[in-house]
Amino acid sequence: MTDSKTTGGFELPLDVAQIQSMIPHRFPFLLLDRVVDVQLEPQRIIRAIKNVTINEPFFQGHFPGHPVMPGVLVIEALAQAAGVLTAMGSNPGQQANLYYLAKIDNARFSKTVGPGDQLVLEVLEKRRMRGMGLFEGVASVDGKRVASADLLCAGRA
Repeated sequence: MTDSKTTGGFELPLDVAQIQSMIPHRFPFLLLDRVVDVQLEPQRIIRAIKNVTINEPFFQGHFPGHPVMPGVLVIEALAQAAGVLTAMGSNPGQQANLYYLAKIDNARFSKTVGPGDQLVLEVLEKRRMRGMGLFEGVASVDGKRVASADLLCAGRA
């Protein structure tokens, strides 16, 4: 177990309550359990965890007898990690903006994700421009890539 560390005024790891203070998602749609690492300079990078359990509501119908986490939810988890990274990179005291997933490019799915897997979400902020952020995300399980995508998130006006 690693010791906690401070990054950008935040003590890591971040737990669910801290994550909820940064993004509006709540059960059953909050797809981050912990933020384990953040780098704000020279590049902005976040690493977060989603523990996948059989109790997830989507497993009842996707697919009975062979539960698979929907790929769109893996992408959503990456987008939520991007939202936390954006919030952590904002100026202290600045009210957090609401960001929406506006575009997904180059989405690739290479393995399925199921109950018992620990989804590791790594997101790099490629650039920020006029209230929008472009991110590159990679999701992995046991060190093997399961999905990746480029995400464009737009701030709410």
